[in-house]
Amino acid sequence: MPDENHALSIDIPVELRSVKSVHSIGSLQFEGDLPAALFHLQLITDDIADWNADAEVIVVFHTNAGHLTLHDEAYNASRKIAAGNPNRELIADLVTRGVEIELCGATAKANGWGNADLLPNVKINTDAMARTIQLVQQGFVKITEA
Repeated sequence: MPDENHALSIDIPVELRSVKSVHSIGSLQFEGDLPAALFHLQLITDDIADWNADAEVIVVFHTNAGHLTLHDEAYNASRKIAAGNPNRELIADLVTRGVEIELCGATAKANGWGNADLLPNVKINTDAMARTIQLVQQGFVKITEA
């Protein structure tokens, strides 16, 4: 039974008909072992489904978060471990929810990664800054994850 002292009442309910967001993820913070940015993306995709909203959600991984887009072998080489990419299923789930996943081309080049190193459905853009500017100019709201 819920404790009355911890009851939750939403004071400002939000329901959107349309979502156009670009999420710039250049570094990672964690909720336990889960990258907070992936947790936040799960929340907004759940909201979008609940609202039955039209949505375009694009995630641009770059800089110190680019490795989240790598398949197990490339992830292991990059991170110098043998466990594989622990976020591959979360990324795949976001893709099935309609989220577009991109990797910054400048980050890929700096790390020696190519298209063959990526998880399925991950695309490489020219660079994170140019892509984010392009999407903002097209009406996307920019969300920055630090």
